[in-house]
Amino acid sequence: MNISELITRINFLANKKRTVGLTDTEKAEQQQLYQEYLANIKGQLKNQLDRIEFVNENSTQH
Repeated sequence: MNISELITRINFLANKKRTVGLTDTEKAEQQQLYQEYLANIKGQLKNQLDRIEFVNENSTQH
């Protein structure tokens, strides 16, 4: 499931939770989707941090 589909499903379940409530199966799915979403965000952040290069005042890379 791509990130757009993931967010759409998370939003659908969140709206349903507020209006009519969720079944136990939907609650489990919601938790699993949240975990997938968080793992994706953490992966993106790690990827960005891994690309950072520090340069000291002598302009040499570390």
